[in-house]
Amino acid sequence: MQNNQRILSIDALRGITIFVMVFVNDLAGTPGIPAWMGHMPADADAMSFVDVVFPAFLFIAGMSIPFALKNRLQKTGSFTRLQAHILWRVLGLLTLGFFMVNGEDGYNEAASGLPLHLWLLLFYTAAILTWNVYTFKNKTWHYLLRSIGIAGLVLLAFVYRGGDNGQQYMRPHWWGILGLIGWAYLFACIFYQLLKGNILLLILMVAFCTAFYMVSKLPAIQNNNGFSWMRSQAGNAAHTSVVLCGIVLSQVFFGTGKTATVSTRFLQAAAFSGILFIAGYLIRPYYKISKIYATPTWCLYSAGICCIIFSLLYWLIDIKGKSKWTVFFWPAATNPLLTYIIPGILFSFFSLCKIVIFPLRFRYGIYGVLWSLFFAVVVMYMAKGLNKLNIRMQL
Repeated sequence: MQNNQRILSIDALRGITIFVMVFVNDLAGTPGIPAWMGHMPADADAMSFVDVVFPAFLFIAGMSIPFALKNRLQKTGSFTRLQAHILWRVLGLLTLGFFMVNGEDGYNEAASGLPLHLWLLLFYTAAILTWNVYTFKNKTWHYLLRSIGIAGLVLLAFVYRGGDNGQQYMRPHWWGILGLIGWAYLFACIFYQLLKGNILLLILMVAFCTAFYMVSKLPAIQNNNGFSWMRSQAGNAAHTSVVLCGIVLSQVFFGTGKTATVSTRFLQAAAFSGILFIAGYLIRPYYKISKIYATPTWCLYSAGICCIIFSLLYWLIDIKGKSKWTVFFWPAATNPLLTYIIPGILFSFFSLCKIVIFPLRFRYGIYGVLWSLFFAVVVMYMAKGLNKLNIRMQL
């Protein structure tokens, strides 16, 4: 792996992905827009560019893992502390996803004693306090603010009540986008370390994850209670395969221990993306393309698309030096977690204050598209402002 320099194209892909995510999330449900600007139905056997956003997050996480683990190990010099850091990141992603999912569905305001949007605002505040990167010289403030954040999360979990009768506590309906990334990140980190970054073995692990999903969907497994654990991990296996694909491409371009030229590495990247598309094509008769079901075909096609996009960005930005245009995406690229929750903070704040910033009657067709695009730009500039205020979340 290369020295601890930033790969601008990885940051650019991360920033672009977050920008598109904010745009499509706000656009979701807007009537009068083309089908390709929304998620495809579960059984459609199709995918739109919107369906590639989540796997792009997974893919970028994979591309960053070799750099992140190497840098952390050099910083701490301890294998044990590296594993603790990985677990802390996973715990953070699972916690954030857990809270966000419970805030989206089933919250009972009367039983909880707090309006939903106030509860969400307090959650976002506690999350920022817990995972903010503090720059105080006096560590006392660092520990005090983080302790307040953790205590806030515990208190919000304690007061939460859900369901029609208000008797339900917080529970994992599902883990949310961040939680799914957390599980996939954990498994990918384990495999990367066990396989010592070997490209061929990592590709075999992609095949294993794909086979795991396919086997878990067999009738004999679906109808056997003894294999409930396998059925429950099918989605994690699929998502992990995308993260592993990101690791493979990172090793192809930036791995050490081989003398391949830049041109050769581009050819290897093209070959890898071709393998992913061919594998997806061969599997498609048995498993439709479906983001909702996290099918192997969707995973393989999405990873192949990400390989192509990154290769183009790497050639343009890092090889040709055309990077000035990426400045717009830089705040989100370097502060992705905070940028991800900004829309939720804004929505909760305006809903709590009963402020309508854009009349719903105009959220239709091209007007809705333009509004969502404008909203995504605003979020990016908000991320830039928060960066200047040294508000930066990091797990």
